[in-house]
Amino acid sequence: MNLNKLKRDYGDNIIWYGKKRILGMPISLTRYILTDTTLYTRIGLLSLKEDEIELYKVVDRQLKLPFGQRIFGCGSITLVTRDTDTPEKLLKAVKNPREVKKLLDDAIREQRDKYMIRGRDMMGAASDDHDFDHDCVLHDDII
Repeated sequence: MNLNKLKRDYGDNIIWYGKKRILGMPISLTRYILTDTTLYTRIGLLSLKEDEIELYKVVDRQLKLPFGQRIFGCGSITLVTRDTDTPEKLLKAVKNPREVKKLLDDAIREQRDKYMIRGRDMMGAASDDHDFDHDCVLHDDII
């Protein structure tokens, strides 16, 4: 995709853009665009589906380097967010995943500083499917 067209669609603050790769080649119809405030995922050729996540909502990041992707210099990055539409976002098979994760980390940190958000502000925000034991209630017969 042409950088001028990306700048026209997403603004001048594009930090990184890339495509999902198949066998190391950028022949997929999935594109990722990272700006200083938002991560966009764009899927499709004629009909497009676009999803966006504001970076300050990212709670956790994980880098996965499976062998099949690693031999082509690719890897996947999973983002856990407070976003209601997309609580988990997978950037699958991106080129130079460590560099991309570092760019994401820096942009996320900058947005958290801008909105003065810290980890303690996001406690319980990731997802509700944790394995908490809700049966920890004091019973009268214990006393």
